[in-house]
Amino acid sequence: MVARDPHRFVNELDETTLESLIVRLEARAQDAVFTKLFDKYVAELALSSSARILEVGCGTGAMLRLLARRGDFTGEAFGVDQCHSFIDAASKLSHIESVGDRLSFQVGDAHCLDFPDASFDVVIAHTLISHVTEPALVLSEMARVVRPNGTVVVFDGDYASLTYAFADHSFGHQMDTALASATFNNPRIMRDLPRLLPKIGLKLAGAWGDAVVEIGNGSYFKSFAETYVPYVKKAGLLPAQRVEVWLNEQYQAMKNGTFFAACNYYTYFARPV
Repeated sequence: MVARDPHRFVNELDETTLESLIVRLEARAQDAVFTKLFDKYVAELALSSSARILEVGCGTGAMLRLLARRGDFTGEAFGVDQCHSFIDAASKLSHIESVGDRLSFQVGDAHCLDFPDASFDVVIAHTLISHVTEPALVLSEMARVVRPNGTVVVFDGDYASLTYAFADHSFGHQMDTALASATFNNPRIMRDLPRLLPKIGLKLAGAWGDAVVEIGNGSYFKSFAETYVPYVKKAGLLPAQRVEVWLNEQYQAMKNGTFFAACNYYTYFARPV
């Protein structure tokens, strides 16, 4: 079988699988390992109190809810995602958290945004570009809807750098590669952005990288493995029995305090030329 990025084909998934992805997105958004990276680039944006923000591929709206809860942001934020279940969850959770009056969510395609040109001060793709069918087209749409002096933010992982410790280094490398292949349509896309941005009318205004590393204990990478190992099995990328041994050894490493996992994440700020 061929690996199929579950987020790319999310509208073909059953309700049980969708619920597992919703749980993953919400757990990730509450993990300090991850929220620290979001807070870092939001601080660099220095948002005005009246800013209009769009998140493309917003999932359950978790990052926009974090933004709305910040005391330094009182503007409007919009989220678009192709998945009806994600958007339903985003709307429900935003009202539960009493931020629904400043957040709006709608179903839409990142490759063809249903917004006029120059509509937003900031347009964000937060762990989206690694999943989409045509990254350049999505970036072009983001460039179209951002205002002339606005900012396009692309935050995502370089999933070719994703790695877990495993005693059998050869199989460990195969497992790292299988996880990236089963989970991301474009695992190396962040390496391509400096070349792609000028072609779609965007100028790089800033960029940096962060290594996300868990040593001894696992939370972020534990959740990642639990969510996406089943896709490695389903795609038949590696023998299911050996994959299960790998996962059990990750759990044992967490109990023993010998766990290790890491991945590089990058943030790009770009502006219209």
